[in-house]
Amino acid sequence: MSDALVLAVPSKGRLQENASAFFARAGLKLTQGTGIRDYRGKLVGVPGVEVRYLSASEIASQLASGAAHLGVTGEDLIRETLPDVRGQVELLTPLGFGNATVVVAVPQAWIDVRVMADLDEVAATMRARHNRRLRVATKYVNLTRRFFAETGVADYRIVESLGATEGAPAAGSAEIIVDITTTGATLAANALKVLDDGIILRSEANLVASLKAPWGEAQRTALKAVLGRISAEERARTTREVRAAMPENGTIDLATLAGLHEAELPYGAPSGPDGEIVLRCPEAAMFDLADALVAAGARAVSVRRIDYAFAAENPLAERLLARV
Repeated sequence: MSDALVLAVPSKGRLQENASAFFARAGLKLTQGTGIRDYRGKLVGVPGVEVRYLSASEIASQLASGAAHLGVTGEDLIRETLPDVRGQVELLTPLGFGNATVVVAVPQAWIDVRVMADLDEVAATMRARHNRRLRVATKYVNLTRRFFAETGVADYRIVESLGATEGAPAAGSAEIIVDITTTGATLAANALKVLDDGIILRSEANLVASLKAPWGEAQRTALKAVLGRISAEERARTTREVRAAMPENGTIDLATLAGLHEAELPYGAPSGPDGEIVLRCPEAAMFDLADALVAAGARAVSVRRIDYAFAAENPLAERLLARV
């Protein structure tokens, strides 16, 4: 479909499972052609969307080139792969899975090396004593170069890692590493420690949009449908609906009460003792809001979860379309 909105999602593993669950929560079911070996599919319920199943690194590349309009991939891959993130893509929303931290790790035996400034001293000593540069094993070449430049470490060389990066110091192919970690257990098992200021990026999977893709009318229409459902699910997930009966005397200052608790009156304020109060507020404010309603004389106060909360405004789509 030449005018289709192309959505690239991970092709296997936990990332695929989590991506499918994310879209399912928004009422968007991913299908995968005729089987797991078919790398194209559809988004059930939204016409004009072509789903492509790719590796996470391929997704970053397709977004950069404009071959895909939307994609689910890690922020670490986006910032590693794309030289101009701001000019090539829009990171629409973090998805809450695929969490990993890109870190600088050194041998635990280096007890006097705790921060990046200490690395500069190590590099200088290595150059003076052995006439060679500090070696850094990593798959994250661009992130490493940018971070080391920002922290003033210059006398080093990168050893590109193709296998288990954490094993490079023990194997003698590098002195330190830049790699991703989740719990730190693998680093500890390889006698490595993270520098106190050695966190380069806290990454997670993101829904990312390409600024280089062709955004015709058909793609924009499909985009609004997809992001409208995602926004409605996100809004509902972080919002609670508080309902109550009006006080018997039929008076309550709902506007002031709503303002104090970051709440809104989606259907307006009721009047008279038989009216039903409906307020929506952030999840963190629901107990205080319920207590305030009770104190004001409201009756039968209840709090509900809602599945979707649609609105005329679509902040995700509006932010993207303002840039394409």
